[in-house]
Amino acid sequence: MHESLTIGQLSARSGVAQSALRYYERLGLIRADRTGGNQRRYARTELRRVAFVRISQQVGISLEEIRTALDSLPSSRAPSPDDWAALSRTWRERLDERIKLLGKLRDDLDGCIGCGCLSLQRCTLYNPDDSLAREGPGARLALPRREGPVTPS
Repeated sequence: MHESLTIGQLSARSGVAQSALRYYERLGLIRADRTGGNQRRYARTELRRVAFVRISQQVGISLEEIRTALDSLPSSRAPSPDDWAALSRTWRERLDERIKLLGKLRDDLDGCIGCGCLSLQRCTLYNPDDSLAREGPGARLALPRREGPVTPS
């Protein structure tokens, strides 16, 4: 392996604890070769994968989804910019929805904190008599609306 990194070096370069790197490896998010003494050695390309995992987690993508995405990348070579771009396109719509929802939360939260009415007369989240229960669990007024019949989960 060309210019491999020890787990300590990968940890120092990525800012991720060694225990987290071992966990990522167990989940199949990153790969290591083993020396004759059973020590981990990581290709430098694993730095990109670790960065991708951390950034994806920061925007709320689950580790299972991250693993599925990483599994779509070539294993025989380092991913190219085109590989990364194709992968990011698969999440673009979802991230746009999340950004929209976060903006709505920010704006509604400002209103909730600022109004102080506690009477629920102006609350944009108020759901009298739980009338939205038939649409499914959770904060139905805050979540994006889905078209079609609701099936209980």
